[in-house]
Amino acid sequence: MNTLVILQEQTATAAKGGNWSFLIMMVAIFVVMYFLMIRPQKKRQKELKEYRESLKKGERVITAGGIYGTVAEVKDNYVLLEVDANVKIRVDKSTLVKDSSDLQQSS
Repeated sequence: MNTLVILQEQTATAAKGGNWSFLIMMVAIFVVMYFLMIRPQKKRQKELKEYRESLKKGERVITAGGIYGTVAEVKDNYVLLEVDANVKIRVDKSTLVKDSSDLQQSS
């Protein structure tokens, strides 16, 4: 009977230690996920926001829908894009994805 009591005490102690190791493992997983996924995404969002705020007339851009154009006018919430000779469209700033000259240089 003494051995049964000793085994129960050992399993109870092991279970308490297991809780700590589980907690440490979960914290480690969260830290890894933060540095591999969340932090780079926030950095990209910040760069894209700065890009959209720094737009100037004459810059070549691409919209999220794949429309290439040149910025003709910049307002607070939208830009006027010239997509062809005498063809201008108004698009929201949030749809601008990147500078088309960057795309051409990487090809």
